[in-house]
Amino acid sequence: MKNRLIKFLLWSSSLLPLGACRAIGRGLGTLAWWLGVSPRRVTERNMGLAFPELSEPQREQLSKRSLQATGELAAEMGYIWNRPWDQVRAHILEIVGDDAVREALASGRGVMLLGPHLGNWEIVGLHISEMGDSVALYEPPHMQQLDSMVRAARQRLGSVLVPTDARGLAKLVKCLKKGGIAGILPDQVPPVVESGENSVFMGVPTFTMTLASKLLAKSGAQAFFGFAERISGGYRLHYIPADEDIYSADVEVSLKALNDGVERCVRMAPEQYQWEYKRFRVRPRGPVDYYARDWQPDND
Repeated sequence: MKNRLIKFLLWSSSLLPLGACRAIGRGLGTLAWWLGVSPRRVTERNMGLAFPELSEPQREQLSKRSLQATGELAAEMGYIWNRPWDQVRAHILEIVGDDAVREALASGRGVMLLGPHLGNWEIVGLHISEMGDSVALYEPPHMQQLDSMVRAARQRLGSVLVPTDARGLAKLVKCLKKGGIAGILPDQVPPVVESGENSVFMGVPTFTMTLASKLLAKSGAQAFFGFAERISGGYRLHYIPADEDIYSADVEVSLKALNDGVERCVRMAPEQYQWEYKRFRVRPRGPVDYYARDWQPDND
């Protein structure tokens, strides 16, 4: 029943103008803020860690805006997934930095697009399919009934979704070596200790995936960060070349460049990052659990 309701809501939202979807989403985010649900607690904790230089009222305001932006993202999904691409594409009002991506592709070099959980990453995944053959890692949603909708939406411009296993990674590397584009979310906490290392993000030690660094070394691809910033009436797409250190054989150096690149993107639109996600986790678990209810920052 729950899955049917969600599919119905996604379909219903696709019938509304994008602005109406966003207004509904902001309302839901505001409600979540006033109800004091768990996402608010996690968001406020993350804001305190990431922006210690801000005053408490400033962090509170940013936290509220973040929950509203998350509501907008959720309310936009039906529109993005179910509307024809030409209607969605019309909302891309500005693109910054795509010339460098196209130059890399024209040279025959593959491109790894590192898209953090910022703005609306679904837009970026669809847009890169316009620029060349693309492959993206895909983990089916927890609600299996949504799987067919998500797959159809993400693959409708020719992109190929591959599983996060050895076979899927082999297809991704093959695409890169042939001069295509691969999309990866670089700011997910890896599920097992062997998949990452602790590296600094926003000034905080954070468990960080090593997958992107390893794939860059195997494929010789050029790395870019990309995100779709939510602006009035649509989106502004940003493509930013990664720092050269991301190609370093020293994993610590490469991971620092990865996290620095994500941070650079986040600071361009901080309220649009997915702050309700417990990003500042470390593994193995250290002496500090930032998400424990009784944790307090050290103000010394």
